[in-house]
Amino acid sequence: MNRRAVITGVQGYVPDYVLSNKELEGMVETSDEWIRSRTGIKERRILKEPGKATSDMGVEAVRELLKKTNTMASEIDLTICGTVTPDTVFPDTANTINHKIGAKNAWGFDLNAACSGFLFSLSTGAKFIETKTCKKVIVVGADMMSAITDYSDRATCVLFGDGAGAVLLEPGSDDLGIQDEVLHADGTGREFLHMKAGGSLRPASLATVQNREHFVYQDGRPVFKAAVKGMMSSIESIMDRNGLTIEDIDWLVPHQANMRIITSISELMKFPLEKIMINIDRYGNTTSATIPLCLWEWEKRLKKGDKIILTSFGGGFTWGAIYLVWGYGI
Repeated sequence: MNRRAVITGVQGYVPDYVLSNKELEGMVETSDEWIRSRTGIKERRILKEPGKATSDMGVEAVRELLKKTNTMASEIDLTICGTVTPDTVFPDTANTINHKIGAKNAWGFDLNAACSGFLFSLSTGAKFIETKTCKKVIVVGADMMSAITDYSDRATCVLFGDGAGAVLLEPGSDDLGIQDEVLHADGTGREFLHMKAGGSLRPASLATVQNREHFVYQDGRPVFKAAVKGMMSSIESIMDRNGLTIEDIDWLVPHQANMRIITSISELMKFPLEKIMINIDRYGNTTSATIPLCLWEWEKRLKKGDKIILTSFGGGFTWGAIYLVWGYGI
């Protein structure tokens, strides 16, 4: 019998502050109707507290996760944090989370795959369970996108919000847990979705700050087309590999980037919208946090044995899908 990595708990966190479309109307030339018709977003959450960062949102999610799963911080072996907005370039956010929650026996690292950060982190964390290297792995998806959003750029400022989600992975049997994965990357996509400065190629300087190069840049049209194609092909590939039909799938959990992307996938694949987890209207695109936030909000509706496909697309480009069988019901 193979050892599978099973999600045994999920928790999310979003900040209290609600940034509505109405408020954005006073910040940039836009309107509620324009935003909703093009993105499906009505509001998003923003971390406003001084001195708070991505790790603090991750800590809120992980602390509640440990509480609800009756897990002590000292039991955690490994923490992986998918993020593009680390507290600092180094040390990494995962180890900062470990320190703040008192996980003294855990090691950790960050994984940057843009909006596919949680998906890639979940796949990586599962390998440490499957190979018997670890017994308890925390996977966090967290991003404070407000820190890298240009609120004078109408094309991007309406999209992003802040949030965090976390899952606990533990060993399980063949019939539950993560069953298969399809992951891809294509570096040619970096010209369409990136942050120009802040790395070793263009270190922070007076010029990069004055030129507003430390914010998200996105060329929407090619990203939209690549996202629909990439997520659809990943879903189809993983279904084919596992002999699944749309009727077999209980839930599809897509990255929440744009409602039009989600509806395009639904229509082209004839996948019922009522079986697709959607919360982009209230949270916007929280990057690595979108998928775990969906699982958290739908947790009470999930049943042990539910067949679920997670799929994402991110800058770089990065994309893929994970097929899992849900491990518990509440």
